[in-house]
Amino acid sequence: MTPPGRVDLRLPADPAYLSVLRTTAAALAARLDLSVDEVEDLRIAVDEAASLLLATADAGHAEERSRRPPGEDAVLEASFDVSPERLVVEVRGPARHLPERGAVAWAVLEALVGEVRTDRTPQGSAIRLVHVTGGPA
Repeated sequence: MTPPGRVDLRLPADPAYLSVLRTTAAALAARLDLSVDEVEDLRIAVDEAASLLLATADAGHAEERSRRPPGEDAVLEASFDVSPERLVVEVRGPARHLPERGAVAWAVLEALVGEVRTDRTPQGSAIRLVHVTGGPA
């Protein structure tokens, strides 16, 4: 069992870096003694959330880039709050607008994790995923 803690990642907002995010999510989930299926579900959910934040940002990529100060690149950030009872992942990215909650991507996310929330951030949007682990064995 992993001790409680927080892991933060900051990556370029580029799909080429999603593998780092997926690997981190899977590694932390595995340390919580989750089943192989639960680890895979979390890995997929984190990837889907990050993809939503990047895909919708791509639509306005030129406009977003023109508003950023020179030398400041868009980033994808993820925070993993780990406890024996749950894993909370918040992914933040440059997307100003997310797809409507009726879209298939949201149904996938909600099927993979217990709770999905969204929020606006100064840099774009955030998607928060909560997976309840069932507590200490």
